[in-house]
Amino acid sequence: MSQGTERRCATSTGQDPRVAELSAAVARLRRELAGQPQGFADRGIAEEELAALAAMAVEGVPEVRRLRRSLLLVAGAVGSVSRLAAALYEVRAAVELFGEPTR
Repeated sequence: MSQGTERRCATSTGQDPRVAELSAAVARLRRELAGQPQGFADRGIAEEELAALAAMAVEGVPEVRRLRRSLLLVAGAVGSVSRLAAALYEVRAAVELFGEPTR
């Protein structure tokens, strides 16, 4: 079985492992963002888009275009906060598990 096929197989709980990875990565970034000082201007945008990503994960396999749009907004909002870089990278990696958007 190829690695791509393994990723798409449901876990014992029936959840797509890509969705579980996305959910965990978003939760980590949300926790780390909550621990940051309130001082940066785009915090609200980041929080809204992380909430949207979390909601998409709860609903099941999300639309790839919407995932990538939210990732772009989150990255733009928190990209200058170096302490969030590792958690942001995890979210990006989780989004990339879903592949390219279809045209």
